[in-house]
Amino acid sequence: MRKRYLAVALAALLAGGSAAAREYRVGLLLPYSGVYAALGKEIQAGFELGLEHYGGELGEDTVTILPEDTEVKPPVGLTKAKKLVLQDRVDVLAGLVSSGVLAAVRDFVDAARVPLIVANAGNIHATGEKCSRYIIRVSFSNAQITRPMGRYLAEIGVKTVVAMAPDYAAGHQDVEAMKGAFEAAGGKVLKEIYTPFRKTKDFGPYLTEAQATGAEALFVFYAGGEAIGFMKQYASFGLRDKLPLYAAGFLTSQLYREAIGEPALGSVNSLHYLTTLDNPENARFQKAFQEKYGRVASEFAVQGYDAARLIVAALAASRGDKEKFVDAARTTTFASPRGPWRIDPRTNNIVQNIYIYEIVKGEDGRLVEKLLETYENEQDPPNGCRLAG
Repeated sequence: MRKRYLAVALAALLAGGSAAAREYRVGLLLPYSGVYAALGKEIQAGFELGLEHYGGELGEDTVTILPEDTEVKPPVGLTKAKKLVLQDRVDVLAGLVSSGVLAAVRDFVDAARVPLIVANAGNIHATGEKCSRYIIRVSFSNAQITRPMGRYLAEIGVKTVVAMAPDYAAGHQDVEAMKGAFEAAGGKVLKEIYTPFRKTKDFGPYLTEAQATGAEALFVFYAGGEAIGFMKQYASFGLRDKLPLYAAGFLTSQLYREAIGEPALGSVNSLHYLTTLDNPENARFQKAFQEKYGRVASEFAVQGYDAARLIVAALAASRGDKEKFVDAARTTTFASPRGPWRIDPRTNNIVQNIYIYEIVKGEDGRLVEKLLETYENEQDPPNGCRLAG
């Protein structure tokens, strides 16, 4: 599983090389099995492309990645994090898909003072009341994704909503953030329905329960295999016209949109990245990703790509000093395929645009995103975090 990326500066070659070249080790904590396996593999694909594009900033120094499977299980994630830090002596950790796994590794990472670049998990507490100088998020927070959806629903005149999500940290946080924004704007969430995480195959009883509330709209958060199953059953129940669907955009991610197919049409989503964004960085990224992997890149790939670029920049600035690495990572910013972003020094959480979009059929027949609204510079409050600026 170990992969090594060598970046050699032309100037160093002409000078005959350098004896001071270093090998940096990056531990990738990702799920390669279980419900989120596809997400983990996509994040790694984006990470590897990021190293190819930006590794040259390290001159003769090399980056070796050491992937470990968290299995979407908090105890396993913690065990693997300890192995990477204490046995493999990594310079930095990166990855994490599950909010529950992020919560499990938080105290160890903080005590060990090893930098962790979060490339997916949106657990709000990790950049809130349980924030750490050593945990920096380049993906999103759960609240950051769904808070704008709550505002959007109120703005388009929806008065009542029923919510569904898996029964774990991310599910609750996504619903709570949407609900807070929606009800602050005058709406009402009639019911919250939580389905057993990683165990629910039949969403029928829960969809029946949701429809029985009489709500005007259904808001959901699902991702990975659960998203595919939910969407197909939602469509089979004929709910598109009876209970319109609004969601955190992981529900219809580009990663598995083809597997969902026609049932994705008409859903309205909120997310920090669209494959159709018109900027030079996205054009370069999508072209390179499609040439390398033969498919359109998803938001998960972008998160891995940006995580790699941030790590390279921080390694180049710190040369192995972990405290300098953290200082550099907290202040680094660059144009991304997703648009402008920066790290909030109060929380170490990312500040970025959130896009509201509908899934429609493009001219070539593919299911694509139609942008409806942009909420710029979406930023979480400190929520109890007390990091120095």
